[in-house]
Amino acid sequence: MSDNTHDPTNDPMAIRALALACRDAAQAVAALSTDAKDALLHAMADALDADADAILAANVEDLRVAEAKGTGGAMLDRLRLDPARLAGIANALREVAALPDPVGMVTRRETRPNGIAIERVRVPLGVIAMIYEARPNVTADAAALCLKAGNGVILRGGSEAICSNVAIAAALQRALQAHGIAPAAITLVEDLRRETMVELLRLNDIVDLAIPRGGEGLIRFVAEHARVPVIKHYKGVCHLYVDASADPDLALDLLLDGKVARPSACNSLETLLVHVDMAEAFLPRAAAMLRERGVQLRADPRALAHMSGAVPATDDDWDAEFLDLVIAVRVVDSLDAAIDHIRRHGSDHTEVIATRDEAAAARFVHALRSAVVMVNASSRFSDGGELGLGAEIGISTTRLHAYGPMGAESLTIERFVVRGAGQTRNLKHAPAS
Repeated sequence: MSDNTHDPTNDPMAIRALALACRDAAQAVAALSTDAKDALLHAMADALDADADAILAANVEDLRVAEAKGTGGAMLDRLRLDPARLAGIANALREVAALPDPVGMVTRRETRPNGIAIERVRVPLGVIAMIYEARPNVTADAAALCLKAGNGVILRGGSEAICSNVAIAAALQRALQAHGIAPAAITLVEDLRRETMVELLRLNDIVDLAIPRGGEGLIRFVAEHARVPVIKHYKGVCHLYVDASADPDLALDLLLDGKVARPSACNSLETLLVHVDMAEAFLPRAAAMLRERGVQLRADPRALAHMSGAVPATDDDWDAEFLDLVIAVRVVDSLDAAIDHIRRHGSDHTEVIATRDEAAAARFVHALRSAVVMVNASSRFSDGGELGLGAEIGISTTRLHAYGPMGAESLTIERFVVRGAGQTRNLKHAPAS
């Protein structure tokens, strides 16, 4: 890792030079065949396996620095790598290689009355700027998905994971070089000053899309300073609504998996809403199960009456992304009351209903505009891999060309390809014989 204090890339013009190099390399990536891209992704996965000891040692250094600064909880969990997690990152690259190639995919064909044939064809976006915190797996996941979609990627991770990110990027770039692709196709920005990030976000003549992934402060900072289009991976205030007709055992399973399995994940549950008719029977069981697993319960007055060990919820709790073993609980009078709560406090990420009433399920699905809506399934399935996309680059809560978990296809756009036989729009003369 370079010492940023003396790093010549601290020159404001240096980030532009890095971006230009990435754009040049991206053109070479866009020209690769499917087989060449897949072979490259396998080589990148193999390079991660080969460098496992160095990557894990770098991660230990990041963890040491983070713990010395008092970092803990969800942030530390996101930062931590171990042999199993690193092997999972490498395998995720192989899974991306196995996905269909979105580049060149024809999504629609039609022939107009005048005989011209029109196709809508997927093409790479170009250069993606990925700005993220704490998650070293994003370095590999974002690189793999961007390359699969024919793009170059500029990676700007956070200071808390810099050693891990440098080690991972070095392995990936070595694979690029071995396959005749300039390492700049995967550019890691090591100058972590905010001024440099702002300069990157202003390069609208080079960078085609910025994707911030991290805490609310980072998302807002990127959105406020960017001159390039931004897709926000915003916070996940995910709800489980237990309907009056719900199977209580099924609902308890959804609650346990959604809250306890990995509370630091953005698809974990943060709020439990329970129909008033279910409260007396369901909430004591839910409270006992959650308390046994160390979950702190913050409840409204009606829920408090059925949940021993709970504390009163504050107004701020309904908007909170706890990312920890904490959950807010409210009793609601109806399905419409649950929907109203989610509309006011949700973040358009993932919502879940537990119900045996098909009409209630349909109403829940159609009334909410969140990126992912689940019926009798855990919020933890709101994930690119679980939804068949392979590794994900993020979960978009911005209604642009992509919404929800974003895989390789979301890193392409459709363009029109038109084929004719000399047709003209305004000239009326007959074609020459």
